[in-house]
Amino acid sequence: MTFPAFVKSTVLAALLAGAFSGAQAQDVVRLGNLKFAHYGAVSYIKEIAPKCGIKVEEHIFAKGLDVMQAIIAGELDVGTTASEAAISGRAGGAPIYVVAGFAKGGARLVGRADLKLKSVKELKGKKVGVTRGGIQEVLLLAELQQNGLSVSDQPGKDVQLVFLAYADLNGALLGKNIDAMMNSEPQSSQAINKGFGNEIIKPYDTPIGEPVRTMVMTEKFYKEKRPLAEKFMRCFVEATKTFIDTPATAEKYVREVVFKGQITKDDFDDAISNSPYSYDISPEHIQTTTDVMVKTGVGRMAKPPLARDWVKTDLLDAAKKTLGVK
Repeated sequence: MTFPAFVKSTVLAALLAGAFSGAQAQDVVRLGNLKFAHYGAVSYIKEIAPKCGIKVEEHIFAKGLDVMQAIIAGELDVGTTASEAAISGRAGGAPIYVVAGFAKGGARLVGRADLKLKSVKELKGKKVGVTRGGIQEVLLLAELQQNGLSVSDQPGKDVQLVFLAYADLNGALLGKNIDAMMNSEPQSSQAINKGFGNEIIKPYDTPIGEPVRTMVMTEKFYKEKRPLAEKFMRCFVEATKTFIDTPATAEKYVREVVFKGQITKDDFDDAISNSPYSYDISPEHIQTTTDVMVKTGVGRMAKPPLARDWVKTDLLDAAKKTLGVK
């Protein structure tokens, strides 16, 4: 049986369209991210994604644990978060691998300016705000432990914790509802620059050192969509290299696109000086962070994961080599 030419062409067009749409669907990466200055290079991936041969759909979450929940629900391929949420997520059954580290630092212990607090020991008898489950809580508890201070979210201990969302900590400090806070960037820099906060310490003298923010991939994406995962990782390295090599591009994008003009140049500069963009992560760093979480009780993990089982940097190493990044 023969078909008219217009039927053949229509069928061929339909087949081509289906193949094209299938390829397009396969090249979409669902990314979960947070709204902080040092997460900006990750957001920038979606801007350069077309030239990387992919499309990135970015979804913004309030905190890292929310990113983990979305991954468990099958809604994301890649997520960014502080290390403690990734560790808690893996311990709770999230099928993820740590594949890169996109920023380091990003925490600061800030006191009310009128109290002029200068050391962790001076927090005795004070109320300290922090976001529950964040890396800031891990660092705060580690600092209090090594300074011999007891802690609870109820009165009666040396330090009383007040758990608040990242966005609410500055308001609580300004309103004198708390005496100090362990916050992220750019919020902690904003508190200092606006005059109602003063830096007590950058909390990097615990065994964790400077905490590294983690990029995670689902095991399914890492294993079953390898070519797409490779493209995404090259795009991440290129976006990060752009932000490191051209700070003006980073500042413009974060201030104007991510924060819609809500932070000043000083806020941005101070934030990134305390949370520089980076690429790398190591099993040793994740293992140390896991050990400190166990010691401080953050996450309450029944079976803490072993870092060597789920930190996979081969995609990152290949991407850096391809793009000539050391």
